[in-house]
Amino acid sequence: MGGALTRYRVIAWIVGVALVVLVLVGMPLKYGFDNPTVVAVVGTAHGWLYMLYLAATFDLSRRVDWPLKRMLLVMLAGTVPFVSFYAERRVSRWLTAERPRTPEPVAG
Repeated sequence: MGGALTRYRVIAWIVGVALVVLVLVGMPLKYGFDNPTVVAVVGTAHGWLYMLYLAATFDLSRRVDWPLKRMLLVMLAGTVPFVSFYAERRVSRWLTAERPRTPEPVAG
């Protein structure tokens, strides 16, 4: 599960940053200054990266046996600016809280 969680966390941040750049930089440039370059580049990149985000979320959800509703809500988090960051924190907390802790060996 550790690798799946790491993949999910990385792609969640990348998708989140791309979406924030798209909304806060690209959209104002496109509609305020008639410059669609950022939207064309970042929008396309975000679309492809979001597909990776969906795959990583699906992979993680199957490994930790999430209910369908939780999986779908986490998947939708990549479509709203800043929500993927929140979802990534929640997922990390859920999974680290559920992970059994092994006691550290006592040095003697």
